[in-house]
Amino acid sequence: MSSAAPASTTAAPLPTAVIVMGVSGCGKSTVGHALAGHLGWDFRDGDAFHPTANVAKMRSGAPLTDEDRWPWLDAIAAHATALEATGGHVVIACSALKRAYRDRLRASGARIRFVHLAGTYELIDARMKARVNHFMPPSLLASQFATLQAPQADEAAITVSIDAPPEAIVATALAALGA
Repeated sequence: MSSAAPASTTAAPLPTAVIVMGVSGCGKSTVGHALAGHLGWDFRDGDAFHPTANVAKMRSGAPLTDEDRWPWLDAIAAHATALEATGGHVVIACSALKRAYRDRLRASGARIRFVHLAGTYELIDARMKARVNHFMPPSLLASQFATLQAPQADEAAITVSIDAPPEAIVATALAALGA
């Protein structure tokens, strides 16, 4: 009998950046902040990387185009790359809805792992309607779901249902990360 752990449970090195992804209102900031706290890493909300024109566009109820998103994604990727160069770590809340967006982030060369927070339209719509002072209006949720391309197996993303309390979601993500 071998004492080696099966390949599926062998702990890989922790990434430089964990990107908590999903549609607006799924809990990216809540889960991301808690995950960062458990890991002892910094937390950054991806919204802080948006150019002011993007925020104004979303606030007005207009969905962003891919062309709007590229500078935002590049800023997030640059942050992860800079941290990797200094040995730092970060959890970032970032929608990363399309595979092309996740590919662009991974192309930075930084070790990035995605945690996809998955939930139903109805649950997330109710959450969005209950929050206050957020620039993303609930009216854009349908466009977020239309844009979402759930991570595929070859992306090695961690998908967690948001039906559980945040502590359970974080515990599931930590276990999958091997942390």
